[in-house]
Amino acid sequence: MQRDFEIPLPQVSRREFAMQVALAAGVLATGSTHLARAAVSWNQLPVSPLVHADRRVTFLFQDAGAKTVILEMGGIPPIPLKKNVHGMWAVTVGPLAPEIYTYAFSVDGARVLDPLNPWVKPNLFYSASMVLVPGNPPSLWQDCNVPHGVVHRHFYHSKVVGDNRDYYVYTPPGYRGDSSQKYPVLYLLHGYSDLADAWTKVGRANFILDNLIAQGKARKMIVVMPLGYGDLRVISRTGPGLGQPQLYQSNLKKFQATLLTEVMPRIARQYRIHSHRDQTAIAGLSMGGGESLSVGLNNLNRFAWIIGMSSYLNTNGPDFSSVFPTLNKSDNARIKLLWIACGKQDPIVAKANHNLDAWMTAKGIKFTPVWTPGQHAFRVWRGNLSTFAPLLFQSQA
Repeated sequence: MQRDFEIPLPQVSRREFAMQVALAAGVLATGSTHLARAAVSWNQLPVSPLVHADRRVTFLFQDAGAKTVILEMGGIPPIPLKKNVHGMWAVTVGPLAPEIYTYAFSVDGARVLDPLNPWVKPNLFYSASMVLVPGNPPSLWQDCNVPHGVVHRHFYHSKVVGDNRDYYVYTPPGYRGDSSQKYPVLYLLHGYSDLADAWTKVGRANFILDNLIAQGKARKMIVVMPLGYGDLRVISRTGPGLGQPQLYQSNLKKFQATLLTEVMPRIARQYRIHSHRDQTAIAGLSMGGGESLSVGLNNLNRFAWIIGMSSYLNTNGPDFSSVFPTLNKSDNARIKLLWIACGKQDPIVAKANHNLDAWMTAKGIKFTPVWTPGQHAFRVWRGNLSTFAPLLFQSQA
């Protein structure tokens, strides 16, 4: 049975936020005993982390019996928290650059997510708590005072894989299903160990599109975010993952089948899209980057805009003819955009992407190589989406 619904965004009132700050301040201030006692006895502890106006961030953790609590946060060395007399551990870091950070606590050697923070990065293997440090002016991935689109979730049974799965769809501000207006469509793929909601919950793709559209920098488009696994053996905790060539190929082949024969026909029925290849794009990161390049460049009758970010392919090269067996320079006339990006410090796929750039160049394939500072992380991919989204469909009337 088909189901879909809109995903509400959490809201915190100014009064609630002021109470949380006051309670947290009482916990941290040694001279505010009455507030500290109120905080630890209140049945709902203050929200952690607290982001200050100067971009410093205070992290709180309640465990009077813990011996050590250490903050483990991407981009900075581990930092120990200090405990007050009421058993509340705290540390303040920064100021930090505007960004979305992931973190966790090491409590007596055990990794623990922040129990005071409901914002969690969804991941099959590497879940983490998240915190946004806002910029001024706001970063594109912030929730700004602009018209917002809607994120829908759909469920269906995949005959290809034999499971029940979901996909997400972003519709831009002003979209009406009963209108005659049609929109171009971007298929946006997640990475290995992610789920179908990674691009909204971690990548903030809906906010990026909202803000770019409001600024007049991107066309209104529909964005489809499917589950990227075709062979479920690749996500076994005890299996080889994508490292086994035959398993990688099986996963890619079945994913392509789910996309082309299951998801895309459903989108054509459910949403007001232009189905022509000139109005269809595919993009992805890591595993999804390899999928987007493989599916896109091997199905140029379906896609004209193809983007790979930190792409993980079935080979490091230097020869990629097994991945793109029919690709040649005569295809340049059919490709509206081939955009291949990677972080300069990426420890996983930088070598493969350098070799891919060289192979594409030797083949005479026209593409845009993009190398940005950063590693294998959403900090790179949010920036990538912010850069390539304005390029999509701009040559279309």
